[in-house]
Amino acid sequence: MTMPQDDIVLDVRNVAKAYGPTVALRDVSMQVRRGEVHALLGENGAGKSTLVKILSGVVEPDSGSITLNGQPYRPRGFTAAQAAGVSTAFQELSLLPNLTVGENLLLPHLPKSLPGIVSKRRVFDAAREILAEYGGSDIDPARIVETLSLAEKQRVEIIRAISRHPSLLILDEPTAALAEPEWLFSLIARLSAEGCAVLYISHRLAEVRRLCGHSTVLRSGASIATVKLTGTRDAEIFHLMVGVVPDGESQRADIRSLQTTPPALRVRDLAGNSLRGVSFDLRQGEVLGLAALEGQGQRELLRMLAGLDPCRGGSIELQGQPVRLKSPGHALRTGMGIGFVPEERKTEGIFLGMTAEANMSLSVLDQLKRFCLVDRSREQSRVAAEARRVDLDERYIPMPLAALSGGNQQKALIGRVLLSGARVLVLFDPTRGVDVGTKQVIHRVIRNFTAAGGSVLIYSTEIPELVKLCDRCLVIYQGRVTGLLDQPQFSESRLVAMATGHSMEAAE
Repeated sequence: MTMPQDDIVLDVRNVAKAYGPTVALRDVSMQVRRGEVHALLGENGAGKSTLVKILSGVVEPDSGSITLNGQPYRPRGFTAAQAAGVSTAFQELSLLPNLTVGENLLLPHLPKSLPGIVSKRRVFDAAREILAEYGGSDIDPARIVETLSLAEKQRVEIIRAISRHPSLLILDEPTAALAEPEWLFSLIARLSAEGCAVLYISHRLAEVRRLCGHSTVLRSGASIATVKLTGTRDAEIFHLMVGVVPDGESQRADIRSLQTTPPALRVRDLAGNSLRGVSFDLRQGEVLGLAALEGQGQRELLRMLAGLDPCRGGSIELQGQPVRLKSPGHALRTGMGIGFVPEERKTEGIFLGMTAEANMSLSVLDQLKRFCLVDRSREQSRVAAEARRVDLDERYIPMPLAALSGGNQQKALIGRVLLSGARVLVLFDPTRGVDVGTKQVIHRVIRNFTAAGGSVLIYSTEIPELVKLCDRCLVIYQGRVTGLLDQPQFSESRLVAMATGHSMEAAE
């Protein structure tokens, strides 16, 4: 039965957008109905981010039409989009880091005590009410945003978007950094019951199936199809997204041979901040997973191994030699070399104003010098070879990194780390927010790296990813190791049980 037109909140028809010779969108059409949670799927670079920016008023389309609640919709700016009833929680957080949580929630309408004078007390009181209404009472409205964890920032971003009471809510990879996604799922159920239309963008098909009835799939800037998720297999969705069905499970190392391999990295009784005496070995040729809920000490551990945070106790050995890592550069030059892929790509890992080529060659500039100048032909050759290794299309190499999708930015970052020659990789959630195709590429790169004798320690917020990819898995709870399991021993249920402080047997 055809739904009445009054139920259509968003109607996108033949929208296109190009940036010079680069076509971001060439033909996108879709509809989202009142009270519906509608998924938008596609690889990184498929055009999702551009469509979100158009709907959010950040950029204008070149052609096509959009109606919102039956009225022509062409906002000229983010504020205009909000005034029309569209609110967005961005994957790349749009919070102002130097302001408080309260100020971020209420901008641009900050309450004043006198004309022109903002009342901090009224700001914090109003923000406290908003946080309480949407399950964020544990967040202090007076805290400066840059002091929050990534998960807390994500919650504030989402609460700010919801608190505008939009008719269309856009959620772009909203669970990528959340420690407890059930909080968001309950909010979405509440909003849709109230009639709010939700456009939900995620690469996590399990949660898409749970929340959404229909999905529009983008590929190469065009809407390929809108499908009913019930009755549509994952393989069919992958085929619509990428044109091929992704590869099967990654090939693991032989556990028995790893047991006789000397450790590339040995950590003993490492302590500092919330870390309380962590010990483990990372063997040559191994992918060692790290499973933990938000705030259990994994961030401190990875940053210590990268030379970013000081150790308050314990020891680190590379190839049997004790080391004290003073900085990421020092970690890269020490022993086998530790290469680090950080948690927040845009603020900690890349330089958006520079080209992909310049970002990738940063780690080897000293090797590319000739008479105190960078040899451009050698730089181009080295970067091109590494780009092929991480499946970064050569047409992106000379482009500013800011113009690339998140997945291609991550490929460039991983390419830079590999180009450095590091033999130990410390990866902080490297597939967060990337599409299924890019995730497959990253998994393949990791396996090729270990097959060539490298060693990888990887933390992921996705337990199924650890089960699929890793040879062994380390579990941390409240700053301590609660388990170190070989592949035949660990499963999703066991890892979740141990990550929440229960014994392995509790999952049986």
